[in-house]
Amino acid sequence: MFGYIVVNQSELRIREWEMYHSYYCGLCRVLKEKYGRVGQATLSYDMTFLLLLLSGLYEPETVCGESRCLAHPGKKHTYRRNELTEYVADMNMLLTEYKCLDDWKDDRKRLRLLTARILGRRTKEGRERYAGKLDRISDAMEELSRAEERGETDLDAMAGCFGRVMAQIAAVRKDEWEESLQRFGFFLGKFIYLLDAYEDIEEDLKKGRYNPLKERYKFPDFEGECQDILTMMMSACCREFEQLPILDNVEILRNILYSGVWSRYEAVHLARRKSGEEGSES
Repeated sequence: MFGYIVVNQSELRIREWEMYHSYYCGLCRVLKEKYGRVGQATLSYDMTFLLLLLSGLYEPETVCGESRCLAHPGKKHTYRRNELTEYVADMNMLLTEYKCLDDWKDDRKRLRLLTARILGRRTKEGRERYAGKLDRISDAMEELSRAEERGETDLDAMAGCFGRVMAQIAAVRKDEWEESLQRFGFFLGKFIYLLDAYEDIEEDLKKGRYNPLKERYKFPDFEGECQDILTMMMSACCREFEQLPILDNVEILRNILYSGVWSRYEAVHLARRKSGEEGSES
């Protein structure tokens, strides 16, 4: 959904990439089975990471198979799915619904509103199944929306709202790992929210949209401050991760958390620096 929590493929072994991709394909299959093509279109690397994390922690019985798909009809691909795949698929759909509604509010794009309504009809069962969790997510999203409307500039408070959303999504069960997963999800959510704001700052200012970094963008140390804040959030996230007793696919997860998550930041940072250099030369 967000595209920030991705692997650094160049640093993965072939077998690690194939393992990662098999969970991605498994999630894709479940999304299609439960929600049709529109569900399949919401597939994201971010939620594949969550599936890999939860599967590594709980080690559920996992089904492995091979199949072709519309995107790759000429070759069979390995897929893996387990009881957690359905949970992640449900969360993926619900988050996408929230995102479409947020996009409609920001840009008034009717297609996003239409998509949200379609998703709303298909996620009714999920909303009933996870009613308590979704109430807490809705509370956090509504608080975030109200704060954006009043132009809140407190970064910690704003990022914390989305951190609470991801805390609920990461903690799949009420068990001994619930609090650890909530803390992990909280810091991951803050990182995602702040990186999204960092990437969108110029476009948001141009279009007059809310961005929590608006005031900081004026200062000469904007880039350094953003990097420091993002590093702090991801360091806290990684500390929580390292406390979890995960052995399966741990190197893939570390690749994502210590390297992959910075791919988008580095691309945006480099493009912004080049733009600044070209501007100063002209």
